[in-house]
Amino acid sequence: MNVKGFNHITLNISDLERSLEFYQRVLRMSLVHKGRKDAYLEWGEAWICLLEKKNFSSVDTQSFGVNHFAFSIAKEDFFEAVHQLENHDVTIVRGPIKRGKGWTINFLDPDGIEMELHTSNLQERMTVWE
Repeated sequence: MNVKGFNHITLNISDLERSLEFYQRVLRMSLVHKGRKDAYLEWGEAWICLLEKKNFSSVDTQSFGVNHFAFSIAKEDFFEAVHQLENHDVTIVRGPIKRGKGWTINFLDPDGIEMELHTSNLQERMTVWE
């Protein structure tokens, strides 16, 4: 298999309008498509699909599955992003802290899905394993 890289992630969310408000206004993702129960957004070269599931239960952080997902951000943009999250009263679960050679911050979306912004790449992260 000759995989070129990560393509996208689809998130099950409880309320499309509430999530769009967060992802567009707070995180400043660009809306590409909005359907009745889904939306596609771009963030740099990454893209994300929000899929409304009214009958799903809330996120359980104590079970198997995805722990969190992270987006790359330039070091010079990192602290402005932290300020943006804080100004919108986004729940911060870790950071901002320096991990390895990069800065990181973990935060929650409106459904409790954990995300991370990180300034370094895998090679830099592995030089100082914590």
